[in-house]
Amino acid sequence: MNALSPPVCFERPDLAALAREGAVVDMHFHSRASDGRDGAAAIAARARALGIGVAVTDHNAVATALELERFEGVFSIPGIELTSWEGTHLLVYFYDAGGLLSFYRRHVAPYRGAEVMSSLSLGLSELIARARDFETLVVLPHPCCGNYTGVHNPLFDDAQRAEFFARVDGIEAINAENLKTGNLKSALLGFNLEKPLTGGSDGHRLDRLGRAVTVARCPRSPRAFLDAVKGRRARVVGKEIGLLRQVAGGGTRLRTGIRHAPDLVGKHLRVLNATSRRLCDSVQHRLAERLLGAGGRRRA
Repeated sequence: MNALSPPVCFERPDLAALAREGAVVDMHFHSRASDGRDGAAAIAARARALGIGVAVTDHNAVATALELERFEGVFSIPGIELTSWEGTHLLVYFYDAGGLLSFYRRHVAPYRGAEVMSSLSLGLSELIARARDFETLVVLPHPCCGNYTGVHNPLFDDAQRAEFFARVDGIEAINAENLKTGNLKSALLGFNLEKPLTGGSDGHRLDRLGRAVTVARCPRSPRAFLDAVKGRRARVVGKEIGLLRQVAGGGTRLRTGIRHAPDLVGKHLRVLNATSRRLCDSVQHRLAERLLGAGGRRRA
């Protein structure tokens, strides 16, 4: 990897050229085990054709990530995207499939909701703590997105977010399904925190695979790659998928969303309640400051 290469590059990845630098991985992809469209065989074939690695990070599910291990010549990173009780997401990557399976059985399966996309009954703080008990890379995905799935949402105050930032390993700087403004804020957040940065397409269909990738000059193995990311010896290259294309390709996600609509309603209500409480607290604080100020002026 060229020492002058920027750590984050907002452009369509030239996957063939990047592969000459080292290991190239789309670190955020979904299969039909959660809200994606394709199965392990199709994802493996596409990754092989593109010459890149892939981390299938299904929501609260691991079947496809584990199945990928059986495909010869496919570089995969075992991973999962957890949906906390608050609705905020957390990416956890494992050094081996056994670690992922053990974590899933102990800390995910017993706490799952009615649908795979439903929130777990564990909060974000608890999920981070449990993920830290394993040999993992723990990343906050799309932290600055337009809804509660990123950590920058009204459910958490600044002190809570500071705690989360201190306890995770990295920040997802480029998410191809996010808006450019959100990704710019996420990248800046990662820089300011001096955290490792990752990138992935967050794709839900094969044509999105490789739209955002993480590149490291290292052997194509989970240990070497995750160690390189942790050591901040990786860079991120990617470009957002256009909003119209996102909408056009959202059929599978829409069907999955309809199935867990009651859970979505509950999450939205929690966000609205938290927003309302913070607004009321802010108004009351300002009124108190004005009253105190007025009292002081009258005494003077």
